[in-house]
Amino acid sequence: MISATTRVAALIGSPVRHSLSPALHNAGFAAAGVDWVYTAFEVTPGDAGAALHAMRVLGLGGLSVTMPHKEAVAALVDELDPAAAVLRSVNTVVPIGDGRLKGYSTDGPGFIASLSAHGIDVEGRRACVLGAGGAARAIIDALARAGAKSITVINRSEERAHAAAALAGAIGAVGDATDIGCSDIVINATSVGMGSADLPCEAAHLHADLVVADIVYHPRRTAFLVAAEQIGARTVEGLGMLVHQAVLQQELWTGVRPDATVMWAAAERQLAVTGK
Repeated sequence: MISATTRVAALIGSPVRHSLSPALHNAGFAAAGVDWVYTAFEVTPGDAGAALHAMRVLGLGGLSVTMPHKEAVAALVDELDPAAAVLRSVNTVVPIGDGRLKGYSTDGPGFIASLSAHGIDVEGRRACVLGAGGAARAIIDALARAGAKSITVINRSEERAHAAAALAGAIGAVGDATDIGCSDIVINATSVGMGSADLPCEAAHLHADLVVADIVYHPRRTAFLVAAEQIGARTVEGLGMLVHQAVLQQELWTGVRPDATVMWAAAERQLAVTGK
């Protein structure tokens, strides 16, 4: 039951009405037995500062941040965790006392946790990341922190590819599609395949010894994952990153680690309702 003592966390972004986050987080809070509730607020571009002010004034327990506010929030909070500072991007805000707010980036660690849930350890392995946008940058940073042997970035814009690869330091490099075959893990960190049958690379570059991961979860089994499965590769769907980054958010807000399986089930139910 929601009461006057219930803590409130929320998503800010534009648009947010399609988001799975309320379903995930409310299921996680209930399973963890904490007196929290989660909702979503439509915050127009340019109003991130006002949203953070409202967080302070209303005493909100936490914020999730999605587009287009991640970079603006990173510039406005009082402190940043190391990954958020490097990425200049925040997807999680935590109150740390005296009206101060700290920004975190849980997207990359959420992706690593998704791989771990499938028994996949990135330490010492060669990764190939398709894309150089915000999600790709978070994944590249997390792969490097998790001990990947090498990280090759493939992107249409070479300038953006170099900037993204630089996040990995000495183990980062810019490559092309021929480098996919030399990798252990290939990740589609673009929106290619969202609601379509498009592939982020030619299927001929995939092979059976690869782990193939996608961050797209609409559809659940993207054309990229289907192509990988057809040649015998292991696959990891994009819903896992969404769930596990949310798990990390809740742990930061409440100090209690929620059950990822409960949150996964809630996401699947919501997807079934929306027809996605």
